Amino acid sequence: MRALVQRVTQASVAVEGQRIGAIGPGLLVLLGVGKGDAPEDSAYLVDKVANLRIFADGEGKFNLSALDTGAELLLVSQFTLYANTRRGRRPSFTDAALPEVAEAVFQHAVDLFRATGLKVATGRFQAHMEVHLVNDGPVTILIDSAERHRPRKV
Repeated sequence: MRALVQRVTQASVAVEGQRIGAIGPGLLVLLGVGKGDAPEDSAYLVDKVANLRIFADGEGKFNLSALDTGAELLLVSQFTLYANTRRGRRPSFTDAALPEVAEAVFQHAVDLFRATGLKVATGRFQAHMEVHLVNDGPVTILIDSAERHRPRKV
């Protein structure tokens, strides 16, 4: 599972011209579900995102997390995070989970994010969405749950 995390001052998502989710200061999280992702991948990403220290403390240092600041979250399903562009000019999405599998994994992640107590808004799975955001920083970080299986570099 992959998450592209963007710190924002505000963000919203619309489907067919209707706003369906909006947040103030917090994180826009684009979530991609890959083949073979399991509930453990969701749990890993939720813990990592909620506790990621990317908000400034009183000295301007990245020492506070979404949980520390009460940040709001906008979660948007994004299968294109699994694009493979190694060959040709058209991206391949064969590493992305099938929609019927991805939707359940995405919803599980949404439930876990809500369980943190943070305010959570979402997009609509498999809909054509317009995402509006104001980057703060900008701060943009990619997290891949597969990283937890790789040894740390010394």
